[in-house]
Amino acid sequence: MSKILLVEDELDLSKQIKDWLVRDHHLVETLDNGEMAYHQLRVSKYDLLILDWQLPGMSGLEICKKYRAGGGKSPVLMLTARSTVDDKEQGLDAGADDYLCKPFHLKELSARVRALIRRASGAQAANVLTLHDICLDPGARRVTKGSHDVKLEPKEFALLEFLLRNRNTVFSADALLDRVWESDTAISPDSIRTYIKALRKKLDSSGEPSIITTVHGLGYRLEDS
Repeated sequence: MSKILLVEDELDLSKQIKDWLVRDHHLVETLDNGEMAYHQLRVSKYDLLILDWQLPGMSGLEICKKYRAGGGKSPVLMLTARSTVDDKEQGLDAGADDYLCKPFHLKELSARVRALIRRASGAQAANVLTLHDICLDPGARRVTKGSHDVKLEPKEFALLEFLLRNRNTVFSADALLDRVWESDTAISPDSIRTYIKALRKKLDSSGEPSIITTVHGLGYRLEDS
C-alpha cells in the first residue's frame, strides 16, 4: 500500500481517480486547492503526488517547483490538458517524474502509478516481502506464516507492509499514523498499540522474541533478527 496525495479541482474526476486507486489498495488523500496542497506537503509524507497543472491558489507546476526546492523526493505525476512538447518539457523541468495528458484511461494511470512507486522503492514495491517464516504478498493481499494463511484486517496488513519495507528503522506512533493512515483520521497514537498488539498475537512465535520491538520512549521497529 502506498500513500498518495491527489490534487485535482475537477471534483468528479478526482473522485473517479481516488476510487480507482483505492481499488488498487492505495491510500489516497484528495485536495482541490494548490495552496492547501503545498501546506499539506510540508506536514505530511507521501509515496506519490498526483498534481493537476491548473489549480486554484497555486498551480501544480508551482507546487512541484517549491516541493523540489524544499528537498521533496517523492515522485510526481502531472495531470494536464496541455499536450505540446514545450508544455511537457516545462513540467518535467519543474521536477515532475511523469506527465499524463487529459483525457486518459484509468488503466494507464494505474500503470504509471505502479511504475513510479516501483522506481522510487528500488523495484521492491511489487515483490513478495519475507521475514523469517512470515511472507507478505502485496499483489495477492496475502500473508502466510510457515504454511498457514494469516488473516489480517486491512490496516493491520498496511502497517505490517510498511514495517517490512522499512525494517530496522524506529517509527513513533505519530510517524506510523502519518504514513499508514489518512491525515484527517480520528485514530489516536494510543490506538497504534492496539494494532501492534494484534500483529504480535497473529505473527509472533511462542517462546521467541516479538518480530516488532518496542523502543521505549521512541516507538516501534521491525528487526531482521
